[in-house]
Amino acid sequence: MRKSLAWIGTHAIAIALAIMFLAPLVFMFLTAVMSDQQALSGNLWPTSWHFGNFRRVFTDDMIRWTLNSTVYAVLSTVFMLVSSVPVAYALARFRFRGRNLALVIVISAMMLPPQVTMVPLYIIWSRFHLTGTLWPLIIPQLFGDAFSIFLLRQFLITIPREYADAARVDGCGEFGTMIRVVLPMAKPAIAAAALFQFFYCWNDYYGPLVYAKPDNWTLAIGVATFRAAHHVEWNLTMAATLVTIMPVLIVFFLAQRVFIQGVTLTGVKG
Repeated sequence: MRKSLAWIGTHAIAIALAIMFLAPLVFMFLTAVMSDQQALSGNLWPTSWHFGNFRRVFTDDMIRWTLNSTVYAVLSTVFMLVSSVPVAYALARFRFRGRNLALVIVISAMMLPPQVTMVPLYIIWSRFHLTGTLWPLIIPQLFGDAFSIFLLRQFLITIPREYADAARVDGCGEFGTMIRVVLPMAKPAIAAAALFQFFYCWNDYYGPLVYAKPDNWTLAIGVATFRAAHHVEWNLTMAATLVTIMPVLIVFFLAQRVFIQGVTLTGVKG
């Protein structure tokens, strides 16, 4: 008992934070398996368990919204990594005139609200006849993401240059040095940047709302319309919300170690 109390006292703050994090999820789950009459009533524990609510949520629209969100998040993450990693590597490793100016431009792009550029970008994409789809949100990732470039750059400058110099002595080119030597050592930062991008795209509401038609809506918009259609059926609304957030939670818990490592080790040097 003394050891248990000592452990609780030592981890009291962590336990309190865990309860604060888990309490809303527990409440959502319990509400999702309640009947229509009991949902949001004074009785917080289900008198009868209705797991069929999750089956009622999985309509054709919900499946289509899930597929759209998956395509949007996965392609955007892959395109972001393909474009941002080389830029971050160049800013971290190459010495060239204007490097600091390029870094200032990247940081300035992070401060620019997306609403400022929405109108001109919408006109450009409409001329390419891509409005109504998710491609105006996916294609720009091929030109890099400012936050990801900055995050990766801050991590890459912490990797000792001796590793790259040894690879060059062995006859490895610059591209081969980046792929074979530097990037394997930067896996935590790459994973962190990828997870940030995936989470942002999965939860993005503003972008799909502006560009996408109903057939290309993502889960963020779909759940909002689902709640409007079932505003008195809170058990179904909670079930739909759980379906939306579960993939994100699963991805985070599977990759939390490398994610936290990438975040904590980034920005050690300026």
